[in-house]
Amino acid sequence: MSTVTTSTPVGADPRLRARLDWRLRFAGLSLTWGFSFLLIKVGTHGYAPFQVTPGRLVFGTAVLAAAMAVRRERLPRGARTWGHLAVAAFLLNALPFSLFAYSELTIPSTLAGICNATSPLWGMALSLVALSEDRPTRVRFAGLGLGFLGVLTVLGAWQGFHGLDARGTAMALLASLSYPVGWIYVRRTLAGAGGSHLSMTGAQLLLATVQLAVVTPLFTSFPGHFSLAPLLAIAALGALGTGLAVLVQYGLVAEVGPTTAQMVTYFIPVIATGAGVAILGESLRWTTPVGAVVVLAGAALTQVRAAPRASR
Repeated sequence: MSTVTTSTPVGADPRLRARLDWRLRFAGLSLTWGFSFLLIKVGTHGYAPFQVTPGRLVFGTAVLAAAMAVRRERLPRGARTWGHLAVAAFLLNALPFSLFAYSELTIPSTLAGICNATSPLWGMALSLVALSEDRPTRVRFAGLGLGFLGVLTVLGAWQGFHGLDARGTAMALLASLSYPVGWIYVRRTLAGAGGSHLSMTGAQLLLATVQLAVVTPLFTSFPGHFSLAPLLAIAALGALGTGLAVLVQYGLVAEVGPTTAQMVTYFIPVIATGAGVAILGESLRWTTPVGAVVVLAGAALTQVRAAPRASR
């Protein structure tokens, strides 16, 4: 549930990569992030959204802290770096994680997963005004229009959005918007800041955990009892979907490059939809899969870059 970074990451252990083909790790990452929406839904069956999200961050931070200890990585230094990381933590973790948890109180996990797939569309739209070096082409413009047409299809716009919870859907779409806003901020402020990607991400998750620890008491109290199944879902969501997935992601980008690794984005809504229908018994109208395909096609087109001109 995170966009793939295009920077050069800390590579995974080459011995581990040799034992596990990158295609298997790619499939595992797709499944992990695809099932995240189901895990959020199960977590909210026993805990409030502002209990699900801090729990998720605690487990995810613990995994990255362990990885940093094994690799003897240190947290980044400098007040300026930590200030920018605090903003990144809010935009890339605390805010979208909380919004998705709240949205799934009233919308199916299938819809939340499809909303997540709109992140590349938001990123394309934002790049028009925020990244002057990333100018769009006609193909990418077409992808943007096609993608948002797919969103309207998923939501059943011509049927008057019948049966749709507007608040929950808006929260899920806002969460997906938060990701590209965060990455643009990171690209503008933390590029070349020094420190490994593992240490920077570990610090980012730590800051997001602190942010939620401060905010959570304002919205909910400490759980009066602990439901086992939702607690296990939160633990898996954090340890696997937020912690281990980041480590797998770094290894993929290092081995096969960001373009191939980014293809995981297009499998997430498919898996989220399948899991929601098969395991949670969520209903599925024909507009949902059809619109999802249109969204993914549009998102794919927004990632097409113009071929470099040949030098004379």
